[in-house]
Order: sequence, then C-alpha cells, then structure tokens
Amino acid sequence: MQRGSDRLSVHRDDEMKHELQELLRSGHPTRTEDWQDPEPPADDDPRVFRGPVVAGHSRMSTLESVRLELARHLGRTAFPAGPGELAGVLRHDNAPDDLVEAVRRLPRHARYGNIQQLAETVTAAS
Repeated sequence: MQRGSDRLSVHRDDEMKHELQELLRSGHPTRTEDWQDPEPPADDDPRVFRGPVVAGHSRMSTLESVRLELARHLGRTAFPAGPGELAGVLRHDNAPDDLVEAVRRLPRHARYGNIQQLAETVTAAS
C-alpha cells in the first residue's frame, strides 16, 4: 500500500485523466478565462521573436531583421571593429553560424562604427 500525500485516489486520478483527454487532444486552449491565454504575435512584431534570423535566407531580407539579430549578439563596446573581430564576438555569444559567416565574409580592411553600418553591409552582401 502506497502512503503519500496524494489527495485523490488512483481511481479518481484515472477518471479525471479520462475526462480531460478529449479537451487536451483538441488543441484548443484549456483555460476557462480568455485573459489567461497568451496573445498571438502582432503583424508588426519583428521576425526575431518567431525564431532566429540568419544570413542568406529569405527571412533575413530586411535591414530591420538583420539589425535586430546583430543587436541581440553585439554590444556597443564591440565597435568600432573589423569583420574578423565582430565575427569572433558573434561566435563567442553563440550567434547563428550563418550570421557569423556573413560577417566573416565581409572585406577584411573594412571598419564598422555601429550596428547600423554593419547591418547595411551584411544585407547588401547577401
């Protein structure tokens, strides 16, 4: 005989699972109050919140997306810097490999003073 802190018996627990089975499989929210459900993303939310934005893919076609992804991984202290230094900072911050490669492929002699300049160059190159 099991002695635990369960308030319900095993039979009642199985009965409750059976009652909720259809509700859980339906894919609809299980909360009774609508205000407790998470809100869907808005149309103007940045794509970063729907997953990582990486260089060389169609999702990274806008300058804003590139700038947001770079800002997630680069701080203000990283600038001014060249592509090699910035790629090292991105790699150290576990940025997506495609983004690191896009920055590393930039001309070695170039220097970037801020994220905007870097984002413009990365979007023009891809």
